[in-house]
Amino acid sequence: MQGLEGRIAVVTGGARGLGRAAVERLAAEGVKVAILDIQEDEAKAVAEAVGGIAFNCDTTNETQLAAAFKGVEERFGGLDILINNAGLIAPRQEWTTWTKEDLARYAEVNYIGYFLTIKAAYPLLRKSEHGRIINVASRTFFMGNPGQTPYVAAKGAVVGLTWNMAKELGDDGITVNSVMPGQVETPGTSAYNPPEAFERTMQSQAIKKRVYPAHLAGLIAFLSSDDAEMISGQSIVVDGGGLLH
Repeated sequence: MQGLEGRIAVVTGGARGLGRAAVERLAAEGVKVAILDIQEDEAKAVAEAVGGIAFNCDTTNETQLAAAFKGVEERFGGLDILINNAGLIAPRQEWTTWTKEDLARYAEVNYIGYFLTIKAAYPLLRKSEHGRIINVASRTFFMGNPGQTPYVAAKGAVVGLTWNMAKELGDDGITVNSVMPGQVETPGTSAYNPPEAFERTMQSQAIKKRVYPAHLAGLIAFLSSDDAEMISGQSIVVDGGGLLH
């Protein structure tokens, strides 16, 4: 990718799954990476493996976010790329069983946490000449998956946030996009789906191959690069042509 060598990125939820794949791909492109995650030991191990740093940080906690971004600035001197990935995955259950507290929790982590992280990162990103924000959303927003009401709604809010922030931060030269995975096998999704579920999903795709975290990481690297400097406010699905949106 053009221009990634020497850039600085923060990846939230970078200890596992899609976040870890993004960390590894960006590091392979020469990016200095900081991980923000509540899985402290795993985050440190991943960061050490790629020559990065890690912070124990809950993205819904503004005090912890402020401390983490201060640490990024002290260690790396700035910030160019923010990957908002930390979130909760919902099991499938009868929609009437979801409670007010459930909806609030998914909104807090999967949407409000993204906003708070952008807000904390903004003072550093606006100083960059190559500011990039990539939010991990979900194609479930377009599909309205039954049984996952709070997750679908919160991921829809991420799309709205992406569109709004693209307009808000455009004058600062910061691009804001979202990537939308289909059913990708990660530790989180595997907890709620048997192996055959991923095979069934694959059969409904135009390209009948499994989608892996590395495929999302490739798109994230592209959107982080100079090649994507005029792409903003977009929500791009990576699912092998399953949705055809």
